[in-house]
Amino acid sequence: MGAEIGGGSSRRQSSLAAINVTPLVDVMLVLLIIFMVTAPMLQQGVDVALPEVEQTKGLPQAKEPIVITIQKNGRVQIDNVTIKNLRKLAPVLQEVLKKRSKDEVFLQADKRVSYGRVAQVMAAVQAAGVDKMSMVTIEPQ
Repeated sequence: MGAEIGGGSSRRQSSLAAINVTPLVDVMLVLLIIFMVTAPMLQQGVDVALPEVEQTKGLPQAKEPIVITIQKNGRVQIDNVTIKNLRKLAPVLQEVLKKRSKDEVFLQADKRVSYGRVAQVMAAVQAAGVDKMSMVTIEPQ
């Protein structure tokens, strides 16, 4: 009789040890599909053809950089907010600087933008009281 009890308990343990993974696989597939659909929507930004420059070592790495973008048509944006009049760039930038308490700005300009437009934006940034401004470039292939 003792052998039967031991035999019965081993059957019970083996049936409890078997885990049904089908629901887990179903949930993981649903999550994979959700992430695949939403990932392209999360990519925001402006299409800018940056100039190619050899990178220098020791470039500053900011956690939340303030980025000013000049598109090829000359349109200026601060963090995806379009500035229609260049005279309004300095006041808008001052408000952004107050909110983020940063004193450095990154300027990314399309390589097809005229130098005069870039100089105007740089002057407006300087008028806003920014002391440090870095140009965003890419490394040549």
